[in-house]
Amino acid sequence: MKAIGDMPESLSRGQQKAQTEARILDVVSRLLEEGRLEEAAFSEIARLAGVGERTVYRYFPTRDALMGAFWARLQAEGLPPSRPSMRRVREGVRTEIDGRRQLRILIATDAWEPQVNGVVRTLTRVIDEMRGMGHTVEVISPDQFRSFPLPTYPEIKVAVGAYEPVREHFKAFEPQAIHIATEGPIGLAARRICVEWKLPFTTSYHTRFPEYVSARLPLPLSAGYAYMRWFHKPSGRLMVATPTMRDELVQHGFRNITAWSRGVDTEQFHPLGEGDPDVYAGLPRPIFLSVGRVAVEKNIEAFLALDLPGTKVVVGDGPQREELEARYPGAIFRGARFDDDLAAHFAGADVFVFPSLTDTFGLVILEAMATGTPVAAYPAPGPIDIIPGSGAGVLALTATEGLREACLEAVKLDRTAVRRFAEGFSWRACAEDFVRNLQPWPEPEKNRFWRRLRRMTRLRKSREDV
Repeated sequence: MKAIGDMPESLSRGQQKAQTEARILDVVSRLLEEGRLEEAAFSEIARLAGVGERTVYRYFPTRDALMGAFWARLQAEGLPPSRPSMRRVREGVRTEIDGRRQLRILIATDAWEPQVNGVVRTLTRVIDEMRGMGHTVEVISPDQFRSFPLPTYPEIKVAVGAYEPVREHFKAFEPQAIHIATEGPIGLAARRICVEWKLPFTTSYHTRFPEYVSARLPLPLSAGYAYMRWFHKPSGRLMVATPTMRDELVQHGFRNITAWSRGVDTEQFHPLGEGDPDVYAGLPRPIFLSVGRVAVEKNIEAFLALDLPGTKVVVGDGPQREELEARYPGAIFRGARFDDDLAAHFAGADVFVFPSLTDTFGLVILEAMATGTPVAAYPAPGPIDIIPGSGAGVLALTATEGLREACLEAVKLDRTAVRRFAEGFSWRACAEDFVRNLQPWPEPEKNRFWRRLRRMTRLRKSREDV
């Protein structure tokens, strides 16, 4: 077996790292299959992989990080969970995950309440689940800073002067694991601190930022992707929601990508029951519904321009609403809806139409399905990963054609089967994926760092007081 130094010099550092990680994970696979992983120390894993023990610790600082990386690789390979060997591996991974220590987790995000979008809903639900699992979670969000409204997005607040306050958050909380959810000012400040202090951290890719920017400003996609590659490069693990999004980012030169699925609240989002009011009473059927921010990057006009029977309804608000209301007077615009009212709009519709081409997942797709409402969408990241073979929706022929036909086919789907499909997604599983993907410090190293930082802070304050 070749040692690390025997690798061909022609390989880049990134390729060498990928090969080393693969060899370590191959050993994990073998030990799991043999039922010997539980008693195997990192020294044995290193010996079997033909690398140094410090190399294993450098790539996978904890046993949790090692098991999480292995499970993420299995998910990425798309191995069917029904295979006996896969079930044994899953049981082995679950043993490791169930025995993990409770963590102090710091999440830095520029997207937070009162914003209403999939990013905020995902983060708030995952945080609630993690706290229920016993983890301590601290959130650094825009409401803790001076801010200004983002042009054309007044409800989105952009933090000002975030670096020093974010640094104080780090010192006060002393996190064991750090996740940076967004690429705005708060995310940038947290990234800078992690890089300066050499703290391990993870990131996630919630928004197709380059496409959003190009839809609004005369900037090439290449500029947006250059920034995003730079931002996520130091991340130990970049979490994405779908295999399609992972493959797309790989093509753009991203690395360390791992799967992080999504969930849906099947109690709040449920089919209409007997006696439940019809929020669309008096409107011609069928009802074709679109829910989301009314903005150019959501491609809502592609839905409104369709020649469909019945009524087209838009739920949501945004900078393009006034323009589209004037252009499509036959459509019904209901504005932003929340909680049970939003769920009732999903449940009462005949088809949920998702025309976006720029989302990374589309949480509203699962929310519609949970109410039994079938989905029609373009074959874009998110829909193309969820809908095929689900019996819960229909994809258009291409990213520009066939949405009308998909809508008309979706009306015919069995709503009971649609609901059944959505019940396979849970926020608890989503939170477990998230925690499994984190890269917490080894305990001794983490404790030494924060003790040293506290001591330096006390010394600096004592000098200032003199």
